[in-house]
Amino acid sequence: MPTVTLAEDIRQRLGDCSPAERKVGRILLAGWPAAGFETIATLAERADVSAPTVIRFVNRLGYRGFPDFQAALRAELDERHASPVTLYTSGNYGNAGADTADPRAGAAGLLAHSREVFTAAVDRTLAEVTPHDLDRAVQLLADPKRRITLAGGRFTDLFAQYLGLHLMQVRDNVRFLPDRAVERTALLASLARRDVLVVFDYRRYEEDKVTAAELVREAGGRVILFTDTWLSPVSTHAEVVFSSQIGAPSPYDSLVPTLAVVESVVAGLISELGDRAHEHMRHSEEIANRAGLT
Repeated sequence: MPTVTLAEDIRQRLGDCSPAERKVGRILLAGWPAAGFETIATLAERADVSAPTVIRFVNRLGYRGFPDFQAALRAELDERHASPVTLYTSGNYGNAGADTADPRAGAAGLLAHSREVFTAAVDRTLAEVTPHDLDRAVQLLADPKRRITLAGGRFTDLFAQYLGLHLMQVRDNVRFLPDRAVERTALLASLARRDVLVVFDYRRYEEDKVTAAELVREAGGRVILFTDTWLSPVSTHAEVVFSSQIGAPSPYDSLVPTLAVVESVVAGLISELGDRAHEHMRHSEEIANRAGLT
């Protein structure tokens, strides 16, 4: 089954906790993940509870004690920064525990395994997208007064390009974060409150995306983030966060669920823009025909 992160687990269990235990959970989440490596005494003091309350809280999460909880957190952080090489070496990828055949055991096994992994990942990803986040993303992207900038990473730049090209079909003022230093500096220096930065950032996160998000927020703009279940550091600065499952039948993280979210955003945007989208598409088609670009 898809992985539930420790932070997600804490959020889901807060409702079952005592008031004192909830205070511990909120302190942990507010300083995640660094707060998880503090001492019991420090956490207790910050949450204004007793040390036994901290222990009872991690017991409720299913851990024998605080060292057990911290060991799980270290393991999760290792996974958060895992590369395809480390995943291949460990064999820790795909849908662990599935009853399907080993994906390396022939075409039939691979197809069966892929169907299970991708179906589960897409289903859970879309189930966890809140209507509020989808609506807010569509509102930001549909606002003609806002300028949209898109940025991706090593592989996810393809998705930034994919979403950006769709946006260009239905609205103006869409651009990509440049690679060249002079151009990128000029763009970042010109950011203002009407700017929206759309970032795709998945594990082995890229520091330049965090800096760009910080600059957008400092300028009064907005950030929309597409990321994995461990959450890019950009999430601290994002108004909308779309987290996707990344389970795959290979050591490479799958972006199939991300594509499903992107397609949903595009569908929502076209619906929101209505006739404006149709007119922009029609005009773009006319220009393409005249310029011989079709």
